Amino acid sequence: MLNIQDLNVYYGNIHALKGVSLEINQGEIVTLIGANGAGKSTLLKTVSGLLKPKQGKILYEEQSICGKAAQWIVKKGISHVPEGRRVFANMSVEENLELGAYLRKDKAGIKSDFDRVYHLFPRLLERRKQHAGTLSGGEQQMLAMGRALMAEPRLLLLDEPSMGLAPLLVQTIFRIIKEINETGTTILLVEQNANMALSVADRAYVIETGKVVLSGSSDELYTSDEIKMAYLGGH
Repeated sequence: MLNIQDLNVYYGNIHALKGVSLEINQGEIVTLIGANGAGKSTLLKTVSGLLKPKQGKILYEEQSICGKAAQWIVKKGISHVPEGRRVFANMSVEENLELGAYLRKDKAGIKSDFDRVYHLFPRLLERRKQHAGTLSGGEQQMLAMGRALMAEPRLLLLDEPSMGLAPLLVQTIFRIIKEINETGTTILLVEQNANMALSVADRAYVIETGKVVLSGSSDELYTSDEIKMAYLGGH
């Protein structure tokens, strides 16, 4: 579904991604694991059109999306839930969700996706008239995910969904990620919490200083001594 080949991305003179190649098959959850600053968010931003690569290919369903405008990429079926949630604080929950569907014209489909988001995140239904800025961190994360789902993505890019959340909420968010995937959405997940990420993902790539240094099934990485020491707290 997504095929990234030899991707090189720079911030000014800083070489942020150095020849990254990876692929995602339809229906999978694939996770990117790595320390802060390894290039994980940069990769997601490049796929969603927020950054332009210097070289390399990004093929989505066998079509090049490299260097295309972000709204064109959303229209093609890729939604990005950015790090730090980025909800529109002065708008209501409902208005934030409506914005997620701004490229769509199918009223019935939009209504059924509202129902779906409220079913996945009952808390948002209770808060639908509230300003997004008044929500807790966990509720804002739910809203950011719900807003992305309103664009009917076939591929969902999730950047650090558990960041700053209480452990119980992290469990909830990951259960919902699994549920979204089971209803047919492919997911590329960037996550600091390697334990949680590997528990839901089919496969994983490890990124260090802009390079993919390891990849394999989640089970393989979960049992790798190298990964245990570096990312799983040595357990």
